[in-house]
Amino acid sequence: MSNDGVKGPENLGRRRFLTATTAVVGAVGVGFVAVPFIKSWLPSSRAKLAGAPVTADISALQEGQRLMLEWRGQPIWIVKRSKQMLEVLPTLDPRLADPKSTTEQQPQYAQNELRSIKPEISVLVGLCTHLGCAPEMLAEIRPEPFDPEWKGGYFCPCHKSRFDMAGRVFAGVPAPINLLVPPHHYENDTTIVIGVDPKEAA
Repeated sequence: MSNDGVKGPENLGRRRFLTATTAVVGAVGVGFVAVPFIKSWLPSSRAKLAGAPVTADISALQEGQRLMLEWRGQPIWIVKRSKQMLEVLPTLDPRLADPKSTTEQQPQYAQNELRSIKPEISVLVGLCTHLGCAPEMLAEIRPEPFDPEWKGGYFCPCHKSRFDMAGRVFAGVPAPINLLVPPHHYENDTTIVIGVDPKEAA
């Protein structure tokens, strides 16, 4: 009798502990189930890599500034070029490997000296065409250690490839072609859609 009297409160205490623990574990379990469910609403990495279009608002982009996005796992650079940057571009033609962008690595609507739809807006894939490194943007017109006559552009420190502010490659550097121009179009004056050509958007 006395033994049962001692065990009674212990059993009751254990029962309460187990009940409380089960409730907590159950709540935590529901939390873990909810996370994958919520994540299922978001685009998967596979969907992103498949090339879903990316929209960018460029209304706040100032001259000389660069907006960086990601599309198909690649960095996309949107740069607003100044009047001075645009005026310099034709003067660089003698130093470039493909100044008129005749090699067809850009869409036809960007196969011009500025390599863009709108003169002031440049849209490029930010990967060096040599080995896929990330070039630095050095937009200022000033002498640089790698080029005393530097007029602004992109410099890849890995293997010294150089590109102008239109992404056109300099002659005699490891990179074989100009920086790539991704498919894109303007939804309106301040919105760019990366991944869809103008014809497809029409």
